[in-house]
Amino acid sequence: MHLLTEAVIVAVRAHGEHGAIVRALTPGAGIQAGYVRGGRSRRLRPVLVPGNRVQAEYRARTDEQLAHLTAELAHSRAFLLSEPLAAAGIEWATALTAAALPEAQPYPQVYLGLEGLLGAIEAAPSARGWAAALIRYELLMLDELGFGLDETALLALPPALRAPGTPPWVAIREGLGVTGHFLARDLLVDRQAEVLAGRGRLIDRLKRIAG
Repeated sequence: MHLLTEAVIVAVRAHGEHGAIVRALTPGAGIQAGYVRGGRSRRLRPVLVPGNRVQAEYRARTDEQLAHLTAELAHSRAFLLSEPLAAAGIEWATALTAAALPEAQPYPQVYLGLEGLLGAIEAAPSARGWAAALIRYELLMLDELGFGLDETALLALPPALRAPGTPPWVAIREGLGVTGHFLARDLLVDRQAEVLAGRGRLIDRLKRIAG
């Protein structure tokens, strides 16, 4: 197995004394996991950050073997981790992606959606500027994984979320309530439900600034 691709890092965990197992979302091969030698080193820690886009090369003798991964930074979003709301948004978006998607199944629209959301978090001057993009990404995840909302449920979304421009906080809160219900009921169940804690922290932060 040999795969050379761009990828967005969605999860990192330590492995052994110096290495790391990294899961990343690719445009054409879905979620791919790989072992990064020296992944906990001072040089690679700023690269292997959830939300960063990298140029990734996976190599393995067989498709069943955990691949060795080398990653070169293509676009860093690590600087956003010093901003609590942006950091919480990235944490939730990447955790949702890592928990919900099966490995090695292509979801090109999800890749584009995640990149779009992360770009919105990076570019918007405040959380109100990217919260609607987050709701759209949650809807996309539900739809791509076979749990798309029916017409009645979609009508429960505030009209302001479907209109151009930045929606008011009341519409954002209502929209997050709708998507949160379906994520918890249909998509993030059993052990996957643990990642909803990250969403809860994000919602709490949004409520504090919205008043």
